[in-house]
Amino acid sequence: MKVPAKIPKWIRLLGVGLTFRIPTEKQEIFLTFDDGPIPELTPWVLDELAKQNAKATFFLVGENAEKNPDLVYRILAEGHRVGNHTFNHLNGFKTSVLQYVSNAEKCQKTLLPYLKKNEIPLFRPPYGRLTPRQMIKLKKRGFKIILWDVLSKDYDIKTSASQCIGNVLDNVIPGSIVVMHDNLKASKNLKEALPQIISGLKARSFEFSVL
Repeated sequence: MKVPAKIPKWIRLLGVGLTFRIPTEKQEIFLTFDDGPIPELTPWVLDELAKQNAKATFFLVGENAEKNPDLVYRILAEGHRVGNHTFNHLNGFKTSVLQYVSNAEKCQKTLLPYLKKNEIPLFRPPYGRLTPRQMIKLKKRGFKIILWDVLSKDYDIKTSASQCIGNVLDNVIPGSIVVMHDNLKASKNLKEALPQIISGLKARSFEFSVL
């Protein structure tokens, strides 16, 4: 199934209990990065965000966070936010409820030392794949489940950097949650697209907020 850059309204309506977009009266959007942190790309993303004075939310894979605590500290020290992306980047459609929830909790245990007291934990399912039962269990554990309404497709080798830029700039509206990736597969597209995406959004007076 081909994943659209703009999530259709009917999917958002079906996803009761999931956050696809943030209601806002401000001219703001929410950049998010999935799959890090990794030393090969996350520092570059942070440098670019700092250069452009933009904030973002990073959904971290627990095993990557465990290997790179300095990068988790840097993300937070520079005013960004972190969320949970499971410990081993699991596909919810191919994982039992017990295993999936346990893996998310393992990731959260890794992130706990970095989080503020009483902070609502954010969770994004890898691939956007989550069963209703998994969702219910995670919500009972206090997670706010974040999906997106705009997908850059930076990870797709059949998508060019210019198409990634168009996927974002042609589809965002105030409150949009935009997905990008700080993983090796996305590196080539991201390095070309991210600076132009941020500058293009700034030209339209968008501000960049954390979730």
